[in-house]
Amino acid sequence: MRLITFQIHGKTHWGAAQNGFAVDLNAAHAARGVQMFNAPSALEFLYAGEAAWDAARDTLAWLGEKQLPEVTFPLERVHLCAPIPHPGKVIGIGLNYVDHARESGMAIPTKPIVFAKFSSSVIGPYDTIHILPDVSQRVDYEAELGVVIGKRARNVSVTDALTFAFGYTVVNDVSARDVQLDAEYGRQWVLGKSFDTFCPMGPTVVTREHVADVQALSVRATLNGERLQDGNTRDMIFDVATLIAYLSRGMTLEPGDVIATGTPKGVGQSRTPPIFLKKGDVIEIEVGNLGKLVNPVED
Repeated sequence: MRLITFQIHGKTHWGAAQNGFAVDLNAAHAARGVQMFNAPSALEFLYAGEAAWDAARDTLAWLGEKQLPEVTFPLERVHLCAPIPHPGKVIGIGLNYVDHARESGMAIPTKPIVFAKFSSSVIGPYDTIHILPDVSQRVDYEAELGVVIGKRARNVSVTDALTFAFGYTVVNDVSARDVQLDAEYGRQWVLGKSFDTFCPMGPTVVTREHVADVQALSVRATLNGERLQDGNTRDMIFDVATLIAYLSRGMTLEPGDVIATGTPKGVGQSRTPPIFLKKGDVIEIEVGNLGKLVNPVED
């Protein structure tokens, strides 16, 4: 299943992408005669748990390639939002690839470096990133795998950790490097990574069973047609299971929470000369079979 949130005819729906269509799962359940698993949003669908998820899979299998009015909409006619538009937490992991830590001039971490991105920074896969030149002059991109939590996780083991993930998505951890790193701004990681539009996400959440090996996914960034990042999740210092277990020791991970798992080498800050996002750019981020973000850049 590929979980989505989409807008059409002035209304917001949640559901799944299937066979080139956006499927409103509430409407699809009704067409099938299933009423008990309706949810107001994708986030509340996650909170409903595995019975609701299985019902969604069954309804999508029943639907197959059928096209039904007010149930299926051609994907090219809808506006895809972030699949979880308002996650409770967006948790970032810094310096989680050796080559990125080295290009940043930082020590290789011995424990995960954890920061937050406020959920108000989340935008959809094709929405505009605003670089806010009155606030920052050095806005950077970071291609990342996003992990979407499906079940409440507290003190989970590394062995069991992946079972708490609902699925995976694509994240661009857009970062104002001057605010994040310069003393005159106070070296404010959270602020520099949480400005409005600084967390493009999507286009879908691909459920765990459709990702054969989360530690074997390409992670790529392309700016105006030029490939700038080309990594793989196999090169993470702390793999996904380790991150989920580590984070769950001190905080409860809730359904819909997103973990941005770090970026490989090739960020703009570390290039010679540096490359920062500017008005008119188009930044593309893709991770394995999860899809691609394509975000224009404006002031």
